[in-house]
Amino acid sequence: MGRRLYIGNLPYKATDEELRELFSQAGAVANVQVMRDAATGRARGFGFIEMATDEGAQKAVEQFHQYQMQGRALVVNEARPKGAGGDRSFGDGNRGGYGGGGGSSRREPREPRW
Repeated sequence: MGRRLYIGNLPYKATDEELRELFSQAGAVANVQVMRDAATGRARGFGFIEMATDEGAQKAVEQFHQYQMQGRALVVNEARPKGAGGDRSFGDGNRGGYGGGGGSSRREPREPRW
């Protein structure tokens, strides 16, 4: 298990300091980052914690997955590298998602199927 953890379902008022204090119960915390909206500064409901050791990370998952924080059950698991299984592209990656690109967008109208 890696040392970087994803923390989901965070209360919107959660702070880096609160998470550091909570997760330090499982071991030394190297880094904490509650993700925030760039325009409003409001927490986005998830963040990342890097534990100092693999053992601390494992203990944190066991101890804090489904932990109740301000009435919300936290989701705690190993963070996946950016783009690993979570990217939103479809197809071969050349179309940028929901179709478009790669040819003419003009099509002959169809007769309705009644």
